[in-house]
Amino acid sequence: MNFASDNTSGVCPEVLEGITTEASTFDAAYGLDNSAAQLQEKLAQIFERGVQVYPVATGTAANSIAIGATNPIWGTVVCHELAHIQVDECAAPTVISGGVTLDPLEAAHGKLTPQILQNRFYHRRDSGVHSTPLSGLSITQATEAGTVYQPEEIADLCGLAKANSMAVHLDGARFANAVASTGSSPAELTWKAGVDIMSFGATKGGALAAEAVIVFADIDCEIVERLRKRAGHLLSKQRMFTAQMLAWLNNDTWLTYANHANNLASKLGSGMADAGIQVAHDVEANMVFAWLDPATHSALTAAGAEYYTEARMGDLVEARFVVSWSSGGRDVDDLLAVLPKR
Repeated sequence: MNFASDNTSGVCPEVLEGITTEASTFDAAYGLDNSAAQLQEKLAQIFERGVQVYPVATGTAANSIAIGATNPIWGTVVCHELAHIQVDECAAPTVISGGVTLDPLEAAHGKLTPQILQNRFYHRRDSGVHSTPLSGLSITQATEAGTVYQPEEIADLCGLAKANSMAVHLDGARFANAVASTGSSPAELTWKAGVDIMSFGATKGGALAAEAVIVFADIDCEIVERLRKRAGHLLSKQRMFTAQMLAWLNNDTWLTYANHANNLASKLGSGMADAGIQVAHDVEANMVFAWLDPATHSALTAAGAEYYTEARMGDLVEARFVVSWSSGGRDVDDLLAVLPKR
């Protein structure tokens, strides 16, 4: 019963086959191979327009490069207080971008709103050259709370950001889960809503190590390329990243696995609610956050359930359960069987 993270899962067979096939060939180095053009074409189909694609090994690199490419080094990027770029990336976005400042905002259920963003504008003290301008907005889809933004919510945030001359970055480490959850197209959740650049993640969804910076806006992509090189993410055998992502995207494998994880998370969340456990957020992707009393927490850990604890509220502990592409329905059933009966 491993619900610690989708990072603890293995690699899906489709990706392993893609790597094995690519590993048996000769091709050009540093992303000049044939599979790079195939990936660009595949993502153009998925996003319904031409895009520039830059594969990297980690989500941290993708986020940092994307932010650095769309913000001046003296700029400030507004994000949610739980955003991965703020909490879990050891200031990499600031370092790799050359100095960008992050401005985290508190918001319920992991989601920024136009009102919260507008309040930040209203209360900000702008002292001209003495302060950093608000140059960018970063949103996470699916969010760190397991919720998702609908296209109209993204459009509202992007519209407000653009009215204030801010670039918009989308952290899509779990973008597949958001697409599967909303039923909206990748285009509707990104550039059609106003997103300029995104980090597209495959690792949590079944890849070995495959993320990508995808550029929608008309920007100087040489900046992206040079930042990727300086960050150490332009590999000589770059095509191994590309092969993973191609295999994961083909035949809608990415959405099949995302649907699987989302459906099991929904079952888990409903089962917890039926057992009288307070679920902290709507279960809209592949994560469930629940407030556990000491007895339930002890029973689950004694039964072998693995999960992270996030916060405390009196005697209650907030536990995070992440369902992965490879989680089994029996794992969910076994966990629910441990819960107290109402």
